[in-house]
Amino acid sequence: MSDADNALIAELWDQEQRLRFPRFDNDDAWELGCLLAELALDRGAAVTIDIHRGGQQLFHRALPGTTPDNDAWLARKRRVVERYHASSYLVGTRFRAKGTTFEESSRLDQDRYAAHGGAFPIRVEGVGVVGVVGVSGLPQAADHALVVEGLEQHLS
Repeated sequence: MSDADNALIAELWDQEQRLRFPRFDNDDAWELGCLLAELALDRGAAVTIDIHRGGQQLFHRALPGTTPDNDAWLARKRRVVERYHASSYLVGTRFRAKGTTFEESSRLDQDRYAAHGGAFPIRVEGVGVVGVVGVSGLPQAADHALVVEGLEQHLS
């Protein structure tokens, strides 16, 4: 594993430890989703935003310039978070750091799972992962960064 891999994995892990909710309900999903949409619109970013909790979709917004393909990517990234209880970017980075890829080594159906950045676990203190917030439409690092920025602003 390279120093760059280790540094990125440490940074991603730190984000997941910091960005935890005291509680997460439908109103939180709405506020977070609207915040992410506002951030994306301000930047002219064509993204689709999706928030799920306990198998229920609580927020979905497809901004101008997106396609149904973004919805498919979000579903695939969300399943990775639900399975690994880690961000889709962290999961993919861990595989790459081991000298392989998620596609080669996970043994999961690639039509259903994608370890590309943009989906992040919604963790509630004392409970664990209760849902997933995701963005699709930008390069994976930018999708991830947008979600993290939105979570940081929402939680501050």
